[in-house]
Amino acid sequence: MKNAMMTAAEAAERIESGAVLMISGVEEVLATLPRGRWIGGTSVYFVTECGGQEDRDHVFVTELTSAEDARCRYLSADDLPALTEDRFDNGVSLILIPGMSRAHAEFALKGARYSGLFEQPLMGWISGVHVEEIGTKTPKIVDGSTGEMHDDGAVLLHVRLKTGRVADLDIVNLFEQDAASPTITFPESGFTACRAIVDGEDVDFADYVTRTGLDTKFPLVADYAGAMITVSFQNVDAEVGRVDFYAPVVGGLKYRLAKLPGRYADLFATRVQGDGGSELSCNCILNYIYGELEGRTTGSYTGPATFGEIAYILLNQTLVRLSVKAEQQSQVA
Repeated sequence: MKNAMMTAAEAAERIESGAVLMISGVEEVLATLPRGRWIGGTSVYFVTECGGQEDRDHVFVTELTSAEDARCRYLSADDLPALTEDRFDNGVSLILIPGMSRAHAEFALKGARYSGLFEQPLMGWISGVHVEEIGTKTPKIVDGSTGEMHDDGAVLLHVRLKTGRVADLDIVNLFEQDAASPTITFPESGFTACRAIVDGEDVDFADYVTRTGLDTKFPLVADYAGAMITVSFQNVDAEVGRVDFYAPVVGGLKYRLAKLPGRYADLFATRVQGDGGSELSCNCILNYIYGELEGRTTGSYTGPATFGEIAYILLNQTLVRLSVKAEQQSQVA
């Protein structure tokens, strides 16, 4: 794979050459690109080799050089359970979903139950807008094969890999559970919570967060069979009595507050090793903002900052990366 920030003209040239691409940028630039074997999603935040930056003039392009064939597909929110259909036998599927859309909620709450979901790597992200435009501008996705732009549903890029090549999907979550934190469970699954059980006590969760001064820059963390999965806070409204999250909490699952054992940029530089220029990667917008990554390099990682990350399921405040390796190399690893 190859990563690069490009002008619209440079990206158009790669599209017209027949390259298989995943592209992120602002809506106005994505709308100018020609049809081809690509999918795109909106973002204004990027981490490049020169550091984090906002950019409304260029697009971030990942070229899948190990692709032998590829096909694009658009699915409505109602058709998301069919996202595993039409995959190639030796392949990988890339997916983009608009942030705050019905498809975003549908995939987050039900995606793990889709037939065949975990049988082949599925990687992607939730598209977004500038944080100051949240609520006034809708995130978009683009089916490059038709040129159509959508504010709901999902675009998929099913890729067949060359013989002897396999995809390797990985996540990097810098957060740990804080052992001193109370145990928190929720009576229902969802993107919002009014009540919670905190160390056995039923509480108004928004009041609890406000009263205790909980730092909502740090997510809730649950142990999913050894993998630390985070759920990030979006908004706390003590007057209404509601807490909103960027990903759904799971009813009955035990959460603790997170802790971060160091500075964001330093941790990324330490934890994210490898050749970021040859990986398809994305990182959470909250890591970008809270970690003050603008102008800072983070080791080998490059890619867009997104409103949610997908490694089979929806994740928050997590780096997701996909590499393609020789089959023998993957088995040794």
